[in-house]
Amino acid sequence: MAVDPPYARTDDVGLVIAIARYNADAFAEAFRRHSGAVFALSHRMLWERALAEELVQEIFLRLWEQPDRFDQARGSLRSFLLMDAHARCVDRIRSDTRRREREERTARATVVAEYDLDLEAYDLDIAEQVQEAMATLSDAERRAIELAYFGGHTYREVARILEEPEGTIKSRIRTGLVRLRTQLLDRGIDGSWIVS
Repeated sequence: MAVDPPYARTDDVGLVIAIARYNADAFAEAFRRHSGAVFALSHRMLWERALAEELVQEIFLRLWEQPDRFDQARGSLRSFLLMDAHARCVDRIRSDTRRREREERTARATVVAEYDLDLEAYDLDIAEQVQEAMATLSDAERRAIELAYFGGHTYREVARILEEPEGTIKSRIRTGLVRLRTQLLDRGIDGSWIVS
């Protein structure tokens, strides 16, 4: 013959009164009866098992520490625990959302704060020197390179735009890039990024 665990036949009010007297058996019975429902709700709202398990512990710890919060006139112990779990889940979701927003703002602020003025000055200097080197090319070479590399056109499209044979365009671009690399190397700039 199976023996019921202590407090197995006790109603919600009796359980909560015993919990208020720090009766561990009553607390264990409340946990046995209601933790599954609290976990299911928490898991459905939070989508993470570990968070849901943590929330179940939080809900039952609150019951242990503040059993007087339960009011039988407002519903059953299960309803009370589920409402508490729902409120805690909503708080957690809101908190996580605010944390993510703060982290995104911090990340954006960090990017702005880490803006390197020296690097920007260096980039502007390089850009200026590339423009000066481009100015030393013939008009035909410069126009073909600008359309192909800065305009994003293919050799065939450049040939059509300039109304020149494709072979001529390829030759102008290749010759212009070699001259451009030489100009940049003479200025002390690494020209290895120029594909010829």
